[in-house]
Amino acid sequence: MMAGIQIISFIFISSVLLHTHSADDTYFATMPQTVTALTGSCVQIPCTFNISDFEDKHKKSESINGIWLKNKSQFADSDGFIAFNSSKNTIRGFSDIQITGNLSERNCTTVFYNIMKNHSDFYYFRLEMEPNVFRATFNPNQPDSIKTVNITVRDSPQPPELKPNDKHSVMENTTVNLSCSAEAPCPKQPPTISWSNIPESAHITTQLQEKHDKTLSVFSHMTFKASYMDHRKNISCTATYPRKTLEDLTVETPVMLRVLFPPKETHIFITPSASVSVGTNVTLTCKSKASPSNDMNYTWYNHGQEMPITRGKKISFIVTHNNTGSYFCIAQNKHGNQSSAEIQLTVEGERGFFYRVIFGCTGALLAFVLLSAIFFYCMRTNKSSQDHVIGRDQATDKNSDMAIYANSSSVSNKKSEKKENDGLHYGEIDFSRLQMGNMTREHSNNGPQTVYAEIQMTGKNIKKTVEQMDSKI
Repeated sequence: MMAGIQIISFIFISSVLLHTHSADDTYFATMPQTVTALTGSCVQIPCTFNISDFEDKHKKSESINGIWLKNKSQFADSDGFIAFNSSKNTIRGFSDIQITGNLSERNCTTVFYNIMKNHSDFYYFRLEMEPNVFRATFNPNQPDSIKTVNITVRDSPQPPELKPNDKHSVMENTTVNLSCSAEAPCPKQPPTISWSNIPESAHITTQLQEKHDKTLSVFSHMTFKASYMDHRKNISCTATYPRKTLEDLTVETPVMLRVLFPPKETHIFITPSASVSVGTNVTLTCKSKASPSNDMNYTWYNHGQEMPITRGKKISFIVTHNNTGSYFCIAQNKHGNQSSAEIQLTVEGERGFFYRVIFGCTGALLAFVLLSAIFFYCMRTNKSSQDHVIGRDQATDKNSDMAIYANSSSVSNKKSEKKENDGLHYGEIDFSRLQMGNMTREHSNNGPQTVYAEIQMTGKNIKKTVEQMDSKI
C-alpha cells in the first residue's frame, strides 16, 4: 500500500517538474530552422517566443531564465545535454554563450562563440519562470511550436550570392544593377564585400540587413551605365570572413555581363598590303565589334559610288589598274550599323610617284618662300644704308649753309623805323681767304674766282655791310 502511494507521488512530482503550465497554455518559439556557422567564429540564433497570459505570469514570477538543450528536447532526459543555463550561469562544451535578447520582452536571441565542428546539432530553447509559474521547452512535439534550430558548422563559408546571373543581358547606355549578399552568422564579425573588375562609372553601397527569418546578411549594391567595353566582362563579388582564432577566409562569385550594342570600331584589314603589283591576289576583311555578332551583315563600297560592290565579311580579287582606289565597308546588326574609314589600294610605283610629286611641290614651295625672304631682307638692308648716307650728306650741306649765312645774320637784327625802297644789290666778294672751320680755301690754278651773293637789304645799310664784309676778307 505504501509502495503504491510512493509511486503515485513520484509520478505526480515528475509531472509537476516537467509541465508546470495548464492545459490551456499556448506557447511557441520562432527561430530559423537552420543557421550556418563558420569554424573559429560565432553564430547568432535569432529567437522570439510567445506564451498565453505572459504579462500576468511575468508579474507573478520572481525570475525568468533561459536554457539551451543540445540534441534532446527533454530537460530531465539522461541523454540530454545542457549547453547553457542562465540561472546557474552554466556553459558546457562552449567557450561562451550569451542570451543577448531581453527575456522579459519575449526575446530569446542567443550568441554562441568560438564555434567548432563538434557543435553541429539541434538545439532547443527552454524557458523557466520561477517560482513554479511556467516551465516549458519549445520543441517540435508541441502542437503550436515552430521547428527548433539546427546549427551547421562549416570550415569554409558559402560563396556570396550575386544577381543577376551570367544569362542576363542589358542594352548599351542603360543602368545596370548588381547585388551581392553574404551570410553574416556572427554580427560582431560580419564579412566584408569587395568588387573586382568594375566599370569606371560604378557606384557601390554596402550595409548589414536583416532577412525574413531574422538572420543577418551583408548586402552590397552596385549600379553603373552599361558600355560596350563591359561586354563579356567578368565582374566578381568577394566576401572575406574574419575569425578570432583562425585566419580569415575569402570566397568569391563571378558574373559575366552581356551588353547589347550596334557595331563599334569598324575597320578594314588588307592582305598582303595596301600597295601591291598588278596581278596580285588581294583580300579585304571588314572587322567590327557588336553584340549580338552572329547576325552581322557586311556591305562593301567604292569611294564616290552609291551602289554596293559586294557583300560579305571578306572580298578577294586580282589587282588591276581598274580596281584600285578607295574602299570602305559598313557593318550592321539589329541594333544599328557603322561605316569604316576609307582605305586606299594602289599599284606599286603609283604611290611612289604620287609621293614624289607631293614632296617635289612641297620642296619648291619652301625654296620659293626662303628665297623671297632673303630678297626682301637684302632690299631692306640696302635701303637702310642709302638712307643713312643721304642723311649724312644733308647734315654736311646744312652745316655749310649755316656758316655762310652766319656772316650776314647781323644785317637784319634791327629794323629801321622807316623803310626805304627795297631792291636787289649785287656785290663782288673775294672768298679766297675765307676760313671755314679748320680748313682754308686756296686759290685755284686759274687765280682767284669771283663769287656772287644775292643780298636783300635796306638802302641805308648797304654801304656799311659791304665795308664789314671787305674788312673780313
